[in-house]
Amino acid sequence: MSIVSKDIQKAITLLTNEELVAIPTETVYGLAGNIYSEKAVTRIFSTKKRPFFNPLIVHISGGEVLKTIVSHIPEKAKLLADAFWPGSMTLVLKKNDIIPDMITAGKDTVAVRVPNHPVTLKLLKQLPFPLAAPSANPFGCISPTKPIHVERYFKNDIQQVLEGGSCTNGIESTIIGFENNQPIIYRLGALAIEDIEAVVGKVSIKNKKEHSPDAPGMLARHYAPTTKTFLVEDIASMVKSQLGKKIGLLVFKDSLHDPSLTEIILSKKGSMHEAASKLYDALHELDCKKLDVIIAERLPDIGLGKSINDRLQRATFSS
Repeated sequence: MSIVSKDIQKAITLLTNEELVAIPTETVYGLAGNIYSEKAVTRIFSTKKRPFFNPLIVHISGGEVLKTIVSHIPEKAKLLADAFWPGSMTLVLKKNDIIPDMITAGKDTVAVRVPNHPVTLKLLKQLPFPLAAPSANPFGCISPTKPIHVERYFKNDIQQVLEGGSCTNGIESTIIGFENNQPIIYRLGALAIEDIEAVVGKVSIKNKKEHSPDAPGMLARHYAPTTKTFLVEDIASMVKSQLGKKIGLLVFKDSLHDPSLTEIILSKKGSMHEAASKLYDALHELDCKKLDVIIAERLPDIGLGKSINDRLQRATFSS
């Protein structure tokens, strides 16, 4: 029997009883639990097999809730929140003492955002507590952008995936921290740097940290298929080097027109937003086809192309 359901009341009951529910957002599906329940938060980590040193993002119903979560809001954080919430932006700010250390991996900062999905906003507004909700996938695996992805991962571990359709943005939120009150990007994501800089001016990027990361998504190996995956500029040359193998191709907009290959085009019209929205679903599809290798094309390194390349680089990382 499917665990996918549109029943918000069921989700409220489960979450209130310290259970986990997978929830839809505009970025990816999240594995959600009450941030103030040690039982629920511990189960998030154990269900995902996520290391405790990796902090969680707190999801709130609106900017007015922020002051209950954080102790200080820099002026540029206020500008960003006004511009992009609800939306695909997470802010890392000094936390209030009420926020459990397990959420923040013992740090004095907390990651928080207002998701832009009508189902989850309706849910959050009916709950007396915020939700911790990292992506609803085993740690390091491809993030889920459809209910079926979550069900495949966790059918035997959770009781409900709250149905919210396909995620419109398709990659995780952009995470912005503050050092000396100046914004720093800790994770590239569904909000392009250019849009952020239009609001607060030039920002720096600090998005790789293997030990005690400042925010989720900073580890080198992440978002990865089980199939061996390469990220290259020249798809055709890489295909020639893999002759005799079952090959999956993930290309931006131009087909190789080779019927012997399993090919997915992210956006025939060359739209970065469409490519981002399809990225994880395409990786899930290719990963299910029992291929020998997946070859992904590096996108132009502008706008959301930077974020897509970041995800593909982490998906193909090998130490």
